[in-house]
Amino acid sequence: MADPKGFLTTGREAAKTRPVGDRVKDWNEVYVPGSLLPIISKQAGRCMDCGIPFCHNGCPLGNLIPEWNDYAYREDWTAASERLHATNNFPEFTGRLCPAPCESACVLGINQPAVTIKNVEVSIIDKAWDSGDVTPQPPERLSGKTVAVIGSGPAGLAAAQQLTRAGHTVAVYERADRIGGLLRYGIPEFKMEKSHINRRIEQMRAEGTKFRTEVEIGKDLDAAKLRRRYDAVVIAAGATVSRDLAVPGRELNGVHFAMEYLPLANKVQEGDLTVSPISAEGKHVVVIGGGDTGADCVGTAHRQGAASVTQLEIMPKPGEERNTNQPWPTFPMLYKVTSAHEEGGERVYSVSTTHFEGDEDGNVQALHLVEVEFKDGKLEQKPGTERRIPAQLVTLAMGFTGTDQSNGLVQQFGVELDERGNVARDADYATNVEGVFVAGDAGRGQSLIVWAIAEGRSAARGVDRFLTGASALPAPIRPTDRSLTV
Repeated sequence: MADPKGFLTTGREAAKTRPVGDRVKDWNEVYVPGSLLPIISKQAGRCMDCGIPFCHNGCPLGNLIPEWNDYAYREDWTAASERLHATNNFPEFTGRLCPAPCESACVLGINQPAVTIKNVEVSIIDKAWDSGDVTPQPPERLSGKTVAVIGSGPAGLAAAQQLTRAGHTVAVYERADRIGGLLRYGIPEFKMEKSHINRRIEQMRAEGTKFRTEVEIGKDLDAAKLRRRYDAVVIAAGATVSRDLAVPGRELNGVHFAMEYLPLANKVQEGDLTVSPISAEGKHVVVIGGGDTGADCVGTAHRQGAASVTQLEIMPKPGEERNTNQPWPTFPMLYKVTSAHEEGGERVYSVSTTHFEGDEDGNVQALHLVEVEFKDGKLEQKPGTERRIPAQLVTLAMGFTGTDQSNGLVQQFGVELDERGNVARDADYATNVEGVFVAGDAGRGQSLIVWAIAEGRSAARGVDRFLTGASALPAPIRPTDRSLTV
């Protein structure tokens, strides 16, 4: 156990963010560099080392949280890093981006503020990189088997790293110009600087993983030919089809999917563009969708100099405490103020967009909405609540509906889909096509980064078993197991 009395004597203290007035002027991460170092050991000491650590079940990766909390408390950072990497290939990603269902399942959180698990995690991995504890782990021998991984998001990268370390020759195919998937072009720089991705890619290259960018399977390379070229294939292409909003005026200039807007802002930070072709500068911005992608649009609009930012959500405003149908240790839907929301703007709940209004040149200039409420389990409009708000840039951040089928990948492989439009798979993550596996959002649907990494690791075991008849890689989670998390 860490500090036997830590949870009694030490209060919860989280990472500090930079002043709003400073951070909206740049794209650096919002947290004060080094602010965790003086406090993290004591924060790790708040861990109770429970007889039944529910945080394990709260995390799809099964992270060994009490163990690395104990090492962090004792400031044995090398051992902490080893325990952290035992279950998670990329803790610097999850430590910055995961909503931390492990903290919702923390036993201390029943009646006190939970342990700052996410902060401890990111402190351990940052120290590991700084001290040189993160090194390439190439396989001792090669199996002679080849694997293609389609997609370089967290699921694809996790599967590729596990399979490379198992001795297989792995090539990752990415349709974008850089590796990282949504981590690269969907996550703004202020949430995770891309240097974290770049150094992991270099580690993976040193281990033997090959990367092929600007190759879209189904268009640039026939999927059936790819299957014949490799002994196995992992589809980790994500759920990239954005949910649309079919209302009058949708065709107006200035109405964009979030994933049209966010990647361009990231390309500016990569140096590919001087100014984003879709910029919020000087505009009244409306973000439709109250989730994390919507918050990313809000923070991006602030940094681009928006005149105003309004975020719309069709559902009611969540409470600040658990309600009775989301008891501990489940992951509750709570009102959350992200760093982007701290920076300004208005959040409007229980509203639905009725139509967009344009000017004589076909540019959006306003959005019309109406309040909604639940009646008999259905959302209905409230008469007399219609209103108009200015909108010169609208981003649609309402989630994703499934894997892209427009490029021919699904059809060329001949894989079956489930009732939700995702690629169907069995308990080993295998599709109906021999040697073709699926991991992450492509098979699960839109989900959390921890699920993507967990599924990538699990699919890797299925592939390894298929290729060699057995596997020493970690046992998989079942695709149908949603654990205690969303």
